[in-house]
Amino acid sequence: MATWLQFGFQDASSPLMEELSYFHDYILVILVLVTVLVFYGLFSLLFIFSTDRFFLENQGLETVWTVVPAIILVFVAFPSLQLLYLIDEINDPCLTVKALGHQWYWSYEYTDYCDLNFDSYMVVVEDLLSGFPRLLEVDNRVVVPFQNPVRVLVSSSDVLHSWAVPSLGLKMDAVPGRLNQVTFLVPRSGIFYGQCSEICGANHSFMPIVIESVPFGVFEQWVSWFSD
Repeated sequence: MATWLQFGFQDASSPLMEELSYFHDYILVILVLVTVLVFYGLFSLLFIFSTDRFFLENQGLETVWTVVPAIILVFVAFPSLQLLYLIDEINDPCLTVKALGHQWYWSYEYTDYCDLNFDSYMVVVEDLLSGFPRLLEVDNRVVVPFQNPVRVLVSSSDVLHSWAVPSLGLKMDAVPGRLNQVTFLVPRSGIFYGQCSEICGANHSFMPIVIESVPFGVFEQWVSWFSD
C-alpha cells in the first residue's frame, strides 16, 4: 500500500510487478546516461570556443549519432516487448473473476461458481474499524487463492473505469460494451489495495479495490460460506 510522500513504485507483490520494477530501473539507467551525454555535448558547444575544422559536415559523426540511438532503441524494445507478451500471457487460469464497474462501486462475479456474485462498496469513515485504511477498505473483498493464476474479466455498465492494483502490477480499462482481461498470480497471502484509475465522475475517488489472497483450502471455505 502506498504511504505519504512516496515517489516510487509500491513494493512488488507479484512476479509481474517485479518485472515491471526491473524494467523501470533498466530504462532509468539508460535515460540518465543519454541525458548526461547530451548535456555534456551541449555545454561543450556553448563554452568551448575553438572549433575543429573537420567537425562540420563530418559524415562519420553523423553515422555515429544515427547508429548509436538505433542500438539503444533495440536494447529498449526487446525487454519491452517481452514484458508486454508476459502481461498478455494466460496459461490455464484456475479461477476467473468478472469485475464490472459502476458509478461508483464495483460488482464481482466468480464465473466458475454460479451463485457467487456481490457488490463491493467503500466503507465510510464512520463505519471503519481501527487499523483499516481510510478510503481504501471495502465491505466485500475479492478473495483469491495464492500461488494460482487468476484471470479477471473487466467491463463497465456506464462510463469508463479502470481496475487497478499497483502492488500487483494490474491496470485494465473497464470499457462499456467491451470485455478486457488481465491475469495475475499472487505468490503469498496478503491484502492488496487499489482504486479506479480512470476519472469516472464525482465519486471517482471512492470506489476502491481490495484483493485478499488466501490458501486454496481457505478460499474454498469462503466460497462455501458466501454461497450459503
